[in-house]
Amino acid sequence: MIGIKSDVGNLRNLNEDYTEFYENEDFKIYVVADGMGGHNAGEIASKTASKSLIKYIRDNFKDINNTEILRKAIKHANLKVFNLAHCNETYNGMGTTLVACLITKDIIQVANVGDSSCYGIKFNKVTKITKDHSLVQELLDCGSISKEQAINHPQKNVITRAIGTEEMVDIDVFDIEKGKFEFFLMCSDGLSNEIDIEEVLSFEIEEKYLQNICEKLVDKAKINGGRDNITVMLFGGEV
Repeated sequence: MIGIKSDVGNLRNLNEDYTEFYENEDFKIYVVADGMGGHNAGEIASKTASKSLIKYIRDNFKDINNTEILRKAIKHANLKVFNLAHCNETYNGMGTTLVACLITKDIIQVANVGDSSCYGIKFNKVTKITKDHSLVQELLDCGSISKEQAINHPQKNVITRAIGTEEMVDIDVFDIEKGKFEFFLMCSDGLSNEIDIEEVLSFEIEEKYLQNICEKLVDKAKINGGRDNITVMLFGGEV
């Protein structure tokens, strides 16, 4: 079972978010990408990155070590977006954030570039796995601003890493212990900037309600402002 919901939000005319997944008996791969707002063809960047990543893993899963394939797939996706941006003037300057989760019989890995996020959920506890690559996160880390100031910081949407903007990309990869979480939630910042996910999901989740939970999260983000595109994906943690 999997829940997915993507919405343009209240203020945007175009949804530059993209989400995709693939599941078989050997592995599951889930991706959420957020095309960079204010740049050309953000929706092209997010779709290209997501599809390229998944295709790379499908094509190479049996030939590359499971612990390395997600990182290699994201590097491959980065080059796809970078090359596309440099061979077509219409796409010049485009980029995207990306968060992905790979689940096999042996490992679970989460990776991110930018400020799209992944959370692990077990019982009624929600834990953020990824760390945002953003200006506000850097200010938080060095103690220049408080968590309260970060919530409405005027430069909240300034990211420090993205897919496709440079030929090389720095990727954070997190190895997750099997059984540590029952479910994973991945989302674009259009959700995490509008609601406190840890607080909203402080109840025990049942698999049959995953789609309903995603829809309610998006609705709540829109009630709270819906200033950006909003995408959320909720899925279980076993193959």
